Amino acid sequence: MKILEITNVDFSLRHFVLPLMRGVRSRGHEVIGVSADGPLLADIRAEGFRVVAMPFARHVFTFAHLRAFLALVALLRTEKPDLVHAHMPISGFLARLAARLAGVPRVAYTCHGLLFNQTGSPLRRGAGLAMEWIARPVTDIFLTVSAADAATARRLRMFADPIAVGNGRDPAVFRPDPDVRARLRADFGVPGDRPVVVAVSRLVRAKGYGELLTAMEAVPEAELWVVGERLASDHDADVETSFANTRLGDRLRRLGYRADVPAVLAAADIFVLPSWFEALPMSVIEAMLTGLPVVASDIPGPREQVVPGVTGLLVPVRDPDALAAAIGSLVADPARRAAMGAAGRARAEERFDEAKVVARTLDLLGL
Repeated sequence: MKILEITNVDFSLRHFVLPLMRGVRSRGHEVIGVSADGPLLADIRAEGFRVVAMPFARHVFTFAHLRAFLALVALLRTEKPDLVHAHMPISGFLARLAARLAGVPRVAYTCHGLLFNQTGSPLRRGAGLAMEWIARPVTDIFLTVSAADAATARRLRMFADPIAVGNGRDPAVFRPDPDVRARLRADFGVPGDRPVVVAVSRLVRAKGYGELLTAMEAVPEAELWVVGERLASDHDADVETSFANTRLGDRLRRLGYRADVPAVLAAADIFVLPSWFEALPMSVIEAMLTGLPVVASDIPGPREQVVPGVTGLLVPVRDPDALAAAIGSLVADPARRAAMGAAGRARAEERFDEAKVVARTLDLLGL
């Protein structure tokens, strides 16, 4: 069979869809990746996958979508795939409609977060809901990464039988590693006993960086490492104001995009993700597998991952004082951090193992 995996940007294809592409290929099928162009496509092509760049845009209201839609229809009519598997709200909407117009026999969609649950104007959120309703008749298989989104999709009749498949990472890649911890801390000039709080995400306001930077000012014993950058397609540049105004000084390390995230996590002590909304964040899974306690917002997604008081702490969204108290309590208690980290890894190995998630997804796709 020939399968096209279609998503919005190179970041998503590289970090979210690539494990699935490997799984499709391992089962003997031909798989082609499709996303907007970007430097991370080189990593995928280096593994021998064919990748087609598509002119996707991440803005809801733009005529650029017509260009992408027509390009998709032309591609699908040329390739004649047996299955289109679409991802992300806008690219997923366009891909599903294009697949039906091009006569693709089966169309699947994995929801990595519902657009109407995200921040934005009522018009934008309404458009997100409308897209899901419009695409329902042309969708054969509707998957979500979180149980909360599956329940929402069922309640709003976006699909008759949405199935939550979860997210996963490789426990052999993300794991505690004392040697890596010592090496990276030596490279950074950070003493082994200094508490390090780490955040890994795109640099956008909705990831809670304003609240995090404020909270860390109240935890002077620790330093903050921030891994990530703002994508070219992200339309939220004002997060830089929060970084420019912070008083953390040399307690803040901005590490940018890193290919060695497993090593950075292994060198840290606490993981934090104070997002305003999430589906089922990969970064939390990565941290749990690395044996880090997780401090995250008390929102859908992290609620399915973090067991409060056992594997980490959940705090009210957009509350820097509560965030500071949670981080500070773990900074002051190394034994509690260790116990939560061990419990988190055990939970992640059971629930968020990449091989298990990929295998279940492929079975549901009929591959």
